[in-house]
This record gives sequence, C-alpha cells and structure tokens, in this order.
Amino acid sequence: MQFPPRTDDNPIVTSESFYEDRRATVPFHLGALVIVTLSNPREKFWGAILHLSPEGLSVRGVDLVSFEDLVSQIKAGDPFTSGVVFFPMHRVERMELDLPEGSILSLAQRFVEKTGQDPAPILVSEFLGSAAGGPAR
Repeated sequence: MQFPPRTDDNPIVTSESFYEDRRATVPFHLGALVIVTLSNPREKFWGAILHLSPEGLSVRGVDLVSFEDLVSQIKAGDPFTSGVVFFPMHRVERMELDLPEGSILSLAQRFVEKTGQDPAPILVSEFLGSAAGGPAR
C-alpha cells in the first residue's frame, strides 16, 4: 500500500510561519507616520515614510523642534511646507510609529486637534498617490 507524499512534517501545523504570511501587517509601510531618532548629530524628525530601504529612509515632515511652528503655520492658514529628506541608515538610531501612549496624544492627533486637518494625506499625497499604505520596499 502506498501513501500519498506528505508536503508537511506535521499535518496539523503548517510550515508557513507568521513571518511568511503575506497577510501579516507591516507596521513601517509607506505613508506611516513615524518619529525618527537620528545620531551624529542627535536629532528627532516627525513625518511620513516615503521610502525605506537598506540604504536609508526618505521622510516628509519636520524636525521635532519645529513641529509646533508647523502646526501654528497651518492653523494660521499658511500653505503647508515641510521638507523631504533622506537619512542614510547609519544615522537612523531608532524609528517608532507615531502612536498615542495612554492619555498622551500622538503628534498626528495633536496636529488634527489644533489644525482640523489629517497630516497623513498632506504629507504623502503628491509623492505616493495610490501607493500609500502599501508595504515599504
């Protein structure tokens, strides 16, 4: 009697892991709002990911010390201006999603609260178009 060939060692647990699952969420996708901590010189930058690669990170946003100035500018009705910058990966010390922590609002939430506008589409619209929200390459 011949048995059909097995494709998995364990028929109950598949060999596809979480890391291979294409449906898994990619947190640092194109258009994600992030806070980037940089070294040499040490600085922090807030913005949206335009491109992420082993060579570096392209972000549209502002230096964290200029965040309140940007919010005031938008609130006053001035046109939106922010830089598009490339940081070589050797400068990127840390990158975190701009998320609220407990009762502390995220920078994006503070932006919305003070200006009435969502920063994500403003930051990425002219660069990513329909690619916003897809996985970073």
